[in-house]
Amino acid sequence: MDAFVDRTEELAALEEQFADHQAAMVVIYGRRRIGKTALITEFVRDKRALYFLATEESEEQNRAAFQKQVAAFTGDELLGQVSVDNWDVLFDRLTSDGERLVVALDEFQYLGKANPAFPSVFQRIWDTMLSKRNVMVILCGSLISLMESQVLSYSSPLYGRRTAQVRMKQIPFRFYRDFFSKEIGRRELVELYSVTGGVPKYIESFRGVDDVYRGIEKSVLNSSSYLYDEPNFLLSKEVSEVGTYFSILKAVAAGNRKSGEIAAALNVRQTGLSKYLKVLERLDVLERVVPVTEENPEKSKKGLYRIKDNYLRFWFRFVFPQMGLLETGRRAEALKTIRNNFVDGQVAYVYEDVCRDRLWDAGAEGALPFMPERVGAWWGARDVELDVVGLGAEEGRAVFGECKFWARPVGANVLRHLEEQARKALDDPSFRRFGGPPVYVLFSIGGFTDEVRSEARARKDVLLLS
Repeated sequence: MDAFVDRTEELAALEEQFADHQAAMVVIYGRRRIGKTALITEFVRDKRALYFLATEESEEQNRAAFQKQVAAFTGDELLGQVSVDNWDVLFDRLTSDGERLVVALDEFQYLGKANPAFPSVFQRIWDTMLSKRNVMVILCGSLISLMESQVLSYSSPLYGRRTAQVRMKQIPFRFYRDFFSKEIGRRELVELYSVTGGVPKYIESFRGVDDVYRGIEKSVLNSSSYLYDEPNFLLSKEVSEVGTYFSILKAVAAGNRKSGEIAAALNVRQTGLSKYLKVLERLDVLERVVPVTEENPEKSKKGLYRIKDNYLRFWFRFVFPQMGLLETGRRAEALKTIRNNFVDGQVAYVYEDVCRDRLWDAGAEGALPFMPERVGAWWGARDVELDVVGLGAEEGRAVFGECKFWARPVGANVLRHLEEQARKALDDPSFRRFGGPPVYVLFSIGGFTDEVRSEARARKDVLLLS
């Protein structure tokens, strides 16, 4: 099995830049372990390319390492022996022959961290030299805050130079099975996904396990595993007040989803919390969700916060609160708590995310009478909460869905409940543009009873997805 999965759109964007035969500067960025280096490796597999990984060493040490690679790549023995005190000479020698070349500078932000003037230095090299040559430069980085300040922001010397950018996201669940060589049931896949999310490096840690709890014990609760302290590693590289951010994420994981609730849980003023929440959103750690019918999400007063990353959600829900047990060697006790609460406290919520993505796929496959333009959840007055709602503005119709991660089959009683919840929702003014005949979708990991299957066959407005 090939460990490289999906990334079709990202590869297509890179290939388009390469095929243009003009100077190109592509920025690739995203959180650690998301697969940026793997993407570059796959892209340059059949191309003339030099890949350089910057380190947290000094600029001089990075330049010396780059010089050695350039000397080896060009076969220039003299370059490998002389002292070079500027980058211009190295880039000039590397790109002077006119043949199409990819130069990938990975962890680019470390060069700017070692020398804050480096983005300006590279801007000059690009403007006076590289932009006029047959080269495709890839600037790749995993520290989002630094990549934004050094490369992407308006204040950066490199602003306006990039010809394309790729922000790496997690692998969607529909490709998740491709990581595993043996056949795994959908239930087990959802359980594993509830821990690893779509982060390739995390998924690798769970490949080969035949039970999610064994995987958790081996790869998460084990203090020698990198996943044990991964959240601290991730956040300490991006922010200075790690303790404050940990407290916020712990509060959200415990069920405090409104900004006021989070502030109350931390005993701080709500106004002082905003800047931390915005940073976590920018880092793709936290997201603010609103009912799918909201026309102006940014201004909505119904926003709820949730931890966006499955592993961080799992860690702050089950690992961080039990650090006392784990640090004193009581791993079995911590695992018992996870076993007792994992499905209801983690998997059921992740399954809702999986179902929302599945609704998009159902629309694209023609399984629905219309293609939704928006998919999300909905909550409102009269204690109505809907797991999945898809809206079709042109048709003026809505799809209502309910997700059940049950061991037993879902029956007609769940369909009745969904119909009742949908009826109440449609009475809400936010659905005034979607009052057409509704469609009902039941999602069940444990299958369906014969009764509800028979009803679904007889009705055009009911769809069953397992």
